[in-house]
Amino acid sequence: MTPAELSRTVLRSVRGAVEEQELSVAVPARIVVQPPPRPGCGDYASNVALQLAKPAGRPAREVAEILRKRLAGSPGIARVEIAGPGFLNFTLGDDAQVALVRQVLAQGAGYGDRSAAEAAAVAPAPADAVSPADPLAGPGVVAAPRPPAARSAREAVVAEALARIDAAAGVPDRRQDRADTRPAPGPLPPNDPADPLAPSDALAPADLLDLLRRLGSDEARWVLLRPAAHDPVRAPERPVQRESNPRFRVQYAHARVRALLRNAGELGFSGEPGDVGPPVTEGFPQVPDEASRRSASGGGASRLPGAPARLPRTQDAPARALQGLLALLAAYPSVVEAAARLRAPDRVVRHLEATAEAFFRWHDEFPPLPVGEQKPSAVHRARLALAEAGGTVLANGLRLLGISAPEHL
Repeated sequence: MTPAELSRTVLRSVRGAVEEQELSVAVPARIVVQPPPRPGCGDYASNVALQLAKPAGRPAREVAEILRKRLAGSPGIARVEIAGPGFLNFTLGDDAQVALVRQVLAQGAGYGDRSAAEAAAVAPAPADAVSPADPLAGPGVVAAPRPPAARSAREAVVAEALARIDAAAGVPDRRQDRADTRPAPGPLPPNDPADPLAPSDALAPADLLDLLRRLGSDEARWVLLRPAAHDPVRAPERPVQRESNPRFRVQYAHARVRALLRNAGELGFSGEPGDVGPPVTEGFPQVPDEASRRSASGGGASRLPGAPARLPRTQDAPARALQGLLALLAAYPSVVEAAARLRAPDRVVRHLEATAEAFFRWHDEFPPLPVGEQKPSAVHRARLALAEAGGTVLANGLRLLGISAPEHL
C-alpha cells in the first residue's frame, strides 16, 4: 500500500462518516499521510482528526476513534492506533509490504510514471521528435521534447526535467508556458574545451555548454537540479566520484543493486517478494561485518569507500531501516506528482538521495546474498526483490532528471 492509496482509504472513511452523519464536516479534498517522526508509531501517521475536530465541534480523539473504527480491518492495514491529542497511526500488514514490492517490480520503468501506462495507446513519435545530439540527455537517456530556447543553463535543464516530470505525473503539456521556470543564475565558471563530452548543439545556452564540457552531462544536470528554486547553483571545479557527492551516492546505490542481481544470478537464484526475515545479528558467526563483504563491482559492501564507520546500532535500527526504505519506495509516485505540481524537480533529487541512503542502511541489516556456506533461501529471494525494487525507483527517478543509471560504477 502506497501513501496515496492509504490517503484515499482514510478519505473514504471520512466520507463514509459524513454520509452516515457520524461527522458533520466538509470532506477534505485530500488527506496527508506520512511516516511518523518517531519509531514505534507504525508505518504512517495522519493528523486528519485534529484538522476535522474544530469544524466537527468534537474533541480530536473522539473524531479519531470514529475514523479508527471505520479503518480497522481495511485491506492492507494491520492496525490503527490513536496517539497523543488525536493522531492516527497506521501499521501496514506484511501482505501490504509484499504487495508494494510486487507492484514496483511489475510496473518497472512505469512505476511512478503515468505516461508509461498510456504509451501503448499512443502512436509512436515521429523520428525527429527526439534529437540524438541533444546535449541535455545523458548516456542512455531519451531526450524530452525541447522547450523554447532558454536564457541560462539552469532554465534549460529545469525545463527539460519538468517536461519529463509533467509527463510522468500526467500533467498537460506546459512547454509553451515558460513563466514558471526558475530565475537565471549568475555566470558559470569556464569550461574545459578538451572534454570529449562537449556537445555541439548551438541552441543550448553557452553557460550550459561550458558546464557540460567541464563536468559531463550527469554531474552538470545534478548540480543544476539539486538546489531549490530560491537557492543558488554552486558548481564544482570538476566531478567528484566519492561518498561526499550525493549524485555519486545515488548512482552507486543503483550500481550496487545491479551487482547484487548479477551475483544472485551466478548463484542460481532471483528475487521473489516475500518476508525478508530477521536482520543480521551482530556477532553471529555466519554473518561477516560489512567491511568483509565483496566490493560493489562484484557484490560488495554497501558502505562507500572512504565513508565513516556506522553509528552504534540501536535495538530498533533494523525495523527503522526496513520501514524507511519501504516508505520511500511507496512515496515515489507522490513525490513525482508533487514535483510537477510545485514546479520543483529538486524534490525528485532529494527523494533519490534519501532512497539511496535508506537502501544502504537496509542492506547492512538485511544482506540479500548468502554468506559463506549458506544456501539461497526464500529470505534471500525476498531481500533481493526488495533491493531490485529500490534500484527500480532510483533508475526511474534518474531517468526523469535525464541522468544515467549505471550498471557498473
